Amino acid sequence: MAGDTSPVRERLETERTRLLDEIAAVEIEPPEPMTYGSQAAAASQVFDQNRARALRERAERELAQVDAALARLEAGTYGLCPSCGRPIDPERLEALPWALYDLECQRKAR
Repeated sequence: MAGDTSPVRERLETERTRLLDEIAAVEIEPPEPMTYGSQAAAASQVFDQNRARALRERAERELAQVDAALARLEAGTYGLCPSCGRPIDPERLEALPWALYDLECQRKAR
């Protein structure tokens, strides 16, 4: 990516901070002891734990993508599709600054 990369870096760093805050805010409560007749409460607790785990895992995956984009920025390969070598459309990078592939290669990857 040619030119001034500071706006991109700033967006990625802001997203990184947001994701770190989101990960820190997700609390996965340990299960409470089961008592007779508490199956509904236990089911609700399991649901809440699974939801919290899924939210944390999603944020961790996105954080890894943002960190990888920052590494590409440092390496001078940001904005280039690693699959085909073509530049990633600037509009795609505007919408998703941590995009790894151009649209054509992204479609093939699915």
